[in-house]
Amino acid sequence: MTAATADARSSSRTLAGSKSRRWRETIIARLFLVAALISVAITAFIILTLFERALEFLLAIDPSQLVAEGWFPRRGMFDLATLLIGSLLVTLIAMLIAGPVGLLSAVYLAEYASPRVRGAVKPVLEILAGIPSVVLGFFALTFINPNVVQTLVPSAEGFNLAAAAVGVGILTIPLVATISEDSMRAVPQALREAAYGLGARPGTTAMRVVVPAAVSGIVAAMILGVSRAVGETMVVAIAAGASGGSLRTVDPFGPGQTMTAAMAALATGSDQVTGDSAAFQSLFFVGLVLFVLTLGLNLVGDVFVRRVRQAY
Repeated sequence: MTAATADARSSSRTLAGSKSRRWRETIIARLFLVAALISVAITAFIILTLFERALEFLLAIDPSQLVAEGWFPRRGMFDLATLLIGSLLVTLIAMLIAGPVGLLSAVYLAEYASPRVRGAVKPVLEILAGIPSVVLGFFALTFINPNVVQTLVPSAEGFNLAAAAVGVGILTIPLVATISEDSMRAVPQALREAAYGLGARPGTTAMRVVVPAAVSGIVAAMILGVSRAVGETMVVAIAAGASGGSLRTVDPFGPGQTMTAAMAALATGSDQVTGDSAAFQSLFFVGLVLFVLTLGLNLVGDVFVRRVRQAY
């Protein structure tokens, strides 16, 4: 054995560490593996339960009950379109608020704000994200509706989807702004300097260089914002007004129902054992539809992000 070979083996043993250290690392790695497998098993169990109970619901009802005048599960009326339309209206109005406001806030924080201003504004956004949704639901009911919605549309009712959607939009702004800002700040400074070198102004650089370069992160922020809006429960349950059910409507200035609010209303108290025999199983059916929608949104967003993502 040469001296060089002996030195190499000694160095290899030194890097590998002692046997006790390697054994501890093996145990930690296995614990991480067990934790990952448990999370996968829980997810699979939830999905299987949803499929099983949703299938029981579909077998227990007549297909015509899925196309009724509205969503009144205790009466045997399970109009899915009512919930889909309500969820779509709330999500659309919420993103019309959260999308532009969140994106413009991100542009300001990433491109214009000084470190001192950014340090003051960022915590405010985080505080806004930490407001309990039930508090914002009462805010939407007692302030947004009478002072904003009914001022703009006097014919709006006391409980309506528009007020709930504005509240959901406020909740979604911090999510969109934070993720979009992180994406913009990840854009290399060299791109900005190149734009300035060509004579571009800060506004042109921000909107025509930085934003296109960060488009993958911005799209991801919007997809997460949509998922957040679709999944919001308490704001809609409090401000939209359709706790027991709702007729099918496309009017955002009247009471309405979303998928999450319908599940919350039906599962409250003794509602799960009263009314139509299939009412409780409808919770799992709506949950499955909601799961499929959010999963589809995330898959579409992931495909789009992969296509437009740029490596620097």
